[in-house]
Amino acid sequence: MKHIQDYYAPILGEFEQIVLVSLLRLGNGAYGAAILRDIQERTRRDVAVGTLYMTLGRLERKKMVVSYVGNPTPERGGRRRKHYVIDTPGEHALGRAYRSWLAMSEGLEDRLVTL
Repeated sequence: MKHIQDYYAPILGEFEQIVLVSLLRLGNGAYGAAILRDIQERTRRDVAVGTLYMTLGRLERKKMVVSYVGNPTPERGGRRRKHYVIDTPGEHALGRAYRSWLAMSEGLEDRLVTL
């Protein structure tokens, strides 16, 4: 079934999809270190911090993610963390990517699991 946002949602790269899924999983307001840890644990990939922040910046420029700076952490000299929120265009693009993956992989589940 075609969704109206599929006509307007941009196509995402693989790592952009992974970052958006992590944001969706962690809940809006996640900060970079938590996103990085989630991605590394789930994908078992070694991801450079710079790669994550470059991707978050690109998603922000595309208006798929917005960021805000939170309050300082409670410990002495605590830093303010930058938090990220998935925005509506990011949700639509992620939904499009997911529906595309499901359509393309339909009937291949058993084969894909063994690859």
